Amino acid sequence: MPSFTTKRRVPYSPRQMYDLVADIERYPEFLPLCEGLTLRSREEKPDRTILVATMVAGYQAIRENFTTRVTLLPADQKVLVEYLDGPFKRLENRWIFKALPGGGCEVDFYIDYELKWLMLGILVGAVFDKAFRKFSEAFETRARAVYGRDVGASAQSA
Repeated sequence: MPSFTTKRRVPYSPRQMYDLVADIERYPEFLPLCEGLTLRSREEKPDRTILVATMVAGYQAIRENFTTRVTLLPADQKVLVEYLDGPFKRLENRWIFKALPGGGCEVDFYIDYELKWLMLGILVGAVFDKAFRKFSEAFETRARAVYGRDVGASAQSA
């Protein structure tokens, strides 16, 4: 039952980082293992947006689709992900973005998952684990590409 959590300090605002994570349709452009993403539904509420999306994750000849419910909470600067269907027994992930004194923000990323099938776990478990551990780094790299490099703060692991 792998889980991973990391907190990274980045020179971007909580809103900038939240916006990158909330823009799920762009994930195939930069996210490890993400080969495609289809937005199934979008429900706008006063305090949140709820998305249902199916992601195609691939590694070499293996492709798996999985569907999640993504809850975007802009006022709280949080993104919550719940598993709906696919090769996992469970999958939960969350992003929290907190402003730092002097600028920048702390990106708090957490993921907890378990694959349904032992054989799939043997084939891709280590690859999934490695990719999930690189997710927050992938978003930091994406932020540099979208927003540029901010020389006023340094990006480092916390």
